[in-house]
Amino acid sequence: MAIPQLTAEERAQALEKAKQARAKRAEVREQLKSGEISLADVIAKKDDEVIGRMKVSTLIETLPGYGKAKAEKIMTELNIADSRRLRGLGQRQQAALLERLG
Repeated sequence: MAIPQLTAEERAQALEKAKQARAKRAEVREQLKSGEISLADVIAKKDDEVIGRMKVSTLIETLPGYGKAKAEKIMTELNIADSRRLRGLGQRQQAALLERLG
């Protein structure tokens, strides 16, 4: 599939949309890290277009006391693929994740 040719205006709009999405994901991660919101709150918002595209491993790593190694271990224990995004979590995976970390 070829990359679509965008006009300068369309490209600028796409870049701005991507910038806003990154800022929103960073804000959610910061709120999660500071304890303003819980993991359950984030999972409840998984239908949001921007939040739903966050990687589960990134969310786990955001939690205080968790890094890449612990996140990988938890993902393996819960049978969640490394590439899984929040929107793609099934009911059982959500429940297991909240039970383990919530």
